[in-house]
Amino acid sequence: MHGYTYRDSPEDDIDFPALDRWEALAINAVGRVIEFWGFKRNHGHAWCLLYLRGEPMSAADLQRELGLSKGAVSMISRDLEAWGVAHRVQVPQSKVRHFVAEVDFLQMLRRVIQARELSLVVRVRDDLKDALYFAREQEVDPARLKRVRGMLRLADMMTDALSFFLKTLHLDFSEADDLLEDTGDTAPSA
Repeated sequence: MHGYTYRDSPEDDIDFPALDRWEALAINAVGRVIEFWGFKRNHGHAWCLLYLRGEPMSAADLQRELGLSKGAVSMISRDLEAWGVAHRVQVPQSKVRHFVAEVDFLQMLRRVIQARELSLVVRVRDDLKDALYFAREQEVDPARLKRVRGMLRLADMMTDALSFFLKTLHLDFSEADDLLEDTGDTAPSA
């Protein structure tokens, strides 16, 4: 299983000659986490640099500090803006666009969960509703129907839990264990 481990393979770290060692370590760490979450590592690098610097940076600044091409910085900055994790700001006496990092971590988390996890769980729930409908139409045996209903209840619970979290930033999965545990069926013996 691929996960986050501290410098398990330092050869995976990107060398940032323009940065101090501490900054490069932090940027690589955030890049690995962002990549683990399914985004591109450079998105994490750019956001982390903006966050650490705490001041507006131009696309040319990002390009120079991270060793990225102009095109890469353009795509990354558009993506970061679209996700609401970086914002374009006007710097007096400058005609070029500058960016700053979003610093409200809970707001960033909320946006990502809503855009990715919640939409996935809703799609799964809708597919399970369809599966249950077609299983009933085909008069599938009751034990299998019960299993599909259990999966659908779990998807409903996950949808509700994520929606509640997005509204309150409080997550409760205390009932999840019971949803798939007691189906009343026993596994066939081998």
